[in-house]
Amino acid sequence: MQLKHDDLAEHLARGVKPLYVVHGDEPLLALEAGDAIRAAARAAGAAEREVLVVEPGFKWDAFLAANANASLFGDRKFVDLRIPSGKPGVEGGKALEAYAAQPNPDNVTLVTLPRLDRATQASAWFAALAAAGVTVAVYPVERDALPGWIADRLARQRQRASRETLAFLADNCEGNLLAARQEIEKLALLLPEGELDHATVEAAVADVARYDVFELSEAWLAGDAARAVRVLRALAAEGEAATLAVWQLSEDIHALAAVTTMMRNGTPAAAAVRTARVWGRRQSAMARAVQRVPPSLIAPLLVATASLDALAKGIGRGNVWDELESAALTLAGKPAVKSGSELR
Repeated sequence: MQLKHDDLAEHLARGVKPLYVVHGDEPLLALEAGDAIRAAARAAGAAEREVLVVEPGFKWDAFLAANANASLFGDRKFVDLRIPSGKPGVEGGKALEAYAAQPNPDNVTLVTLPRLDRATQASAWFAALAAAGVTVAVYPVERDALPGWIADRLARQRQRASRETLAFLADNCEGNLLAARQEIEKLALLLPEGELDHATVEAAVADVARYDVFELSEAWLAGDAARAVRVLRALAAEGEAATLAVWQLSEDIHALAAVTTMMRNGTPAAAAVRTARVWGRRQSAMARAVQRVPPSLIAPLLVATASLDALAKGIGRGNVWDELESAALTLAGKPAVKSGSELR
């Protein structure tokens, strides 16, 4: 059984199952899912908890033994197996398959994994776990869904906010849900229940957003110039290497050129985007970019990326982050300032 994180509480209210698998790369949601499963297991009588962390030299016999043995206190037992690498190895894979074939109905077992690639999710051991138990994928909340996520969290503490305030909170907490939860809980301590005043929220909330180049890529491809600039400036302030942002810009422009050419030759947009190896949320952003960016702009953008690459490596004069911002504005559909990147 596959569950969304938001459906886990309702599932657990109906009773706890012997086997759960939580996998993904959103720390807060993984923590909350694990806490909810552990609490439900305790309520169901699994008073003893045994934590096993798979590290080099880990003995898989210990996992099988933990599930074979009864609790010292005669109750059900909670077996908390953590695989930080997401790679149990050959021996571990066989052990997980063996357990999945005959899960102990008297115990509750939680297997926690990081984000898994497609090949790992297709492996025999993961398929066996998924077939025998309940899987919960925990991935980062997408930017468009973040205001709604924040509104739900505020509602739990009997607070609500305007769209403007929710957008402000999303901008300041993007990419860092752990910090977002802390800021939301802080609002419960500082401000009364009911509608929140925007100015008061603005004064109370710290900027704890975290970004990466993939969010930058999505922003400038989607034509969101304000967000592209915000992400660029945040990356620069955090000390991110400009070469990584320049590389992402170059990749996106080359992909945009390839998709544009394929579509001119009759390839459907979705197929062209996949062929250009654009994945995830960037697929829809790329599809919009192809419709929005004039083909005549692609060649100057390619020239600009070459100049930016040299500048990022210390060749030439100018501030690479300023030039990146100019190129980002151009790609996002806003007039770029005059610069040495040859964009106007």
